[in-house]
Amino acid sequence: MARPEKVTEVEAIGERMQAAQCMILTDYTGLSVLQLTAFRRLCRSKGVECRVVKNRLARIAATNTGKDGMNVHLKGATALLFGMESQVDAAKIAVDFAKDNAKLLIKGGFVDGKFIAPDQVVALSKVPSREQLLSMMMGSINAPARSLAVVTNGVAASLTRAVAAVAKQKAA
Repeated sequence: MARPEKVTEVEAIGERMQAAQCMILTDYTGLSVLQLTAFRRLCRSKGVECRVVKNRLARIAATNTGKDGMNVHLKGATALLFGMESQVDAAKIAVDFAKDNAKLLIKGGFVDGKFIAPDQVVALSKVPSREQLLSMMMGSINAPARSLAVVTNGVAASLTRAVAAVAKQKAA
């Protein structure tokens, strides 16, 4: 018979798996306590939840939520990063931290319910953030209007210079 606290933990992990837009699996073997604490703080500051889970409980939660492809990767010391607000933030944090701390290994992840390999997690981390994409889009939308304003202003400025030159010529 399952203990109630473990059933509750499985349900909590499953809810996070369902609610997360992105989930990254990492192996933190070899990291010191200070490094892991720094990693967790970094995650928290960016709105990403970092949970160290028991593999057996995570396997049950993965099976319950339809993420069976994850079970193969749940071996050893596993930390799950849940990106609740963005599909990119968890990947960026994991990849950036792994650059400075070679002992943090990326096992893979899930985006839109599909498993992605570690190299795909690295590629995902290079995608611009939502704010950057919005600013790029707004710049593209604004470009034609800006060009029209510059051309219109150039015509008006040329006319003004021509009228000023004629006025100066007649005054002389």
